[in-house]
Amino acid sequence: MSDQGKHTIRQNELRIVTSAGEHLFHVELALDQQAQEQGLMFRREMPPDHGMLFVYDRPRVIAMWMKNTVLSLDMLFVGADGRITRIARRAEPFSEEIISSGAPVRAVLELNGGTADRLSIRKGDRLLHPLLQSGAD
Repeated sequence: MSDQGKHTIRQNELRIVTSAGEHLFHVELALDQQAQEQGLMFRREMPPDHGMLFVYDRPRVIAMWMKNTVLSLDMLFVGADGRITRIARRAEPFSEEIISSGAPVRAVLELNGGTADRLSIRKGDRLLHPLLQSGAD
């Protein structure tokens, strides 16, 4: 926990708009390289309505892994327009298998494993957050 204080991590709100409704999450923002490398590693629990949002300065192909990550996670890869382009569901804790966005994305949202299924979050759904607003609909 003390190591986190060295990184640019803030918490605020994010909404996901789905066909089943709008869902509010409290997210930590991983905005610099150190925070993005640390991510949710070593965390033993996370409330159901929490997550971590990784935002990049420009769209790029993102490769992540679960090394040192205790929690199973859903990884939502998000395009520059705020729409989900891919979901990696229930990523396996401690796995060193690479999980790729498959195409350039602007952000990744990590949620507890199973959240996407529980809330019917799908590819094409939209994230509403100030750092993802591009003016495109």
